[in-house]
Amino acid sequence: MGKCNLCNKTSLFISEYLGVCLNCIRQNFNKAKIYIQMAHEKSRKDFDLPISPHRAKDGISCNLCVNECKIPEREFGFCGLRRNLKGKIKGVSSKKGSLFFYFDGLPTNCVASWVCAGCSDTGFPEFSYTKGPEYGYKNLAVFYNGCSFNCLFCQNEDHKRVLKYTTVENFISPEELVEVIDDKTSCICYFGGDPSCQLPHSILTSKIALRKRKNNILRVCWETNGSMNSDLLEEILILALKSGGCVKFDLKAWTEEVHIALCGVSNKRTLENFFKASLYFKKRESPPLLIASTLLIPGYIDEYEVEKIANFIAECDPNIPYSLLAFHPLLYMKDLPTTPYKLAVRCKEIAQKAGLKNVHIGNVHLLSSIEYDL
Repeated sequence: MGKCNLCNKTSLFISEYLGVCLNCIRQNFNKAKIYIQMAHEKSRKDFDLPISPHRAKDGISCNLCVNECKIPEREFGFCGLRRNLKGKIKGVSSKKGSLFFYFDGLPTNCVASWVCAGCSDTGFPEFSYTKGPEYGYKNLAVFYNGCSFNCLFCQNEDHKRVLKYTTVENFISPEELVEVIDDKTSCICYFGGDPSCQLPHSILTSKIALRKRKNNILRVCWETNGSMNSDLLEEILILALKSGGCVKFDLKAWTEEVHIALCGVSNKRTLENFFKASLYFKKRESPPLLIASTLLIPGYIDEYEVEKIANFIAECDPNIPYSLLAFHPLLYMKDLPTTPYKLAVRCKEIAQKAGLKNVHIGNVHLLSSIEYDL
């Protein structure tokens, strides 16, 4: 049971760590941001990461993501992956990735599994070996360490713990990654953390892999918060388009203040990039090139947030698939309950009413029967 430090409301749907309720974030952000900043500052210190993106006048610029850090001497960027040493950026690059990888048998449980060529009935025969799930084939799952956001509910926080222990000796090159691809590998999925901080590495890996597997099916996909440099976004869209893969955008919130409260960073770049990506959508609607998802964090991502996001997606293209994901409480928001069943159903109805033609509820095993009424 959490309590809001501004209005004194107590509820199962208020994060004790964040210390402010949804209504106060929306209606009284100037006062709420004090608690929001404290929460994010503490969380960054816990992982020995920069509290905020650097803005040093004499720093070296990194423009790979929305943070556009100007990194001072001997300091790391916000993502914790790149460092300014003697006036040069050291760390990950297109040829050196901080990551780990593993294989998932298809069909797998990725965000796009209900519409992608490897797990559903789309894409055959150009982009899939079978009409239906590709049983017997596998996905190369590439998990990139580091992230451009600071989500208090991060579902994969271990990537933050390994950053300080990652050295040049641990980096993996695109060639080494491609080497593990065999005849039963029909797709690659880059996720994390977030791949936005290491997109040049995933782009080079994909180009090498597609050349090597020229006459074979090999879809390349990205699952991302959408905060990347827009030029790099275009590159991954083209690679996904020609290979039969997809780009999965996690639209975490609509209201900027709510997004900052939950993720520590504005969502303006994400929404701009999603609109740009939607312009490519009609180039290949089946299997869909672009998929959106939203994690239904009870107490913070409500019907209003979903309605606004759904309206935005529908304005881009009503055929873009949209998945509403049930929430599993982790990290600093582990005191919240899982997503109530009633909330998920209402949000699906709202998204369909907004005009979206393909709405899905994911992680249904996490849905709870808890009463929900804000």
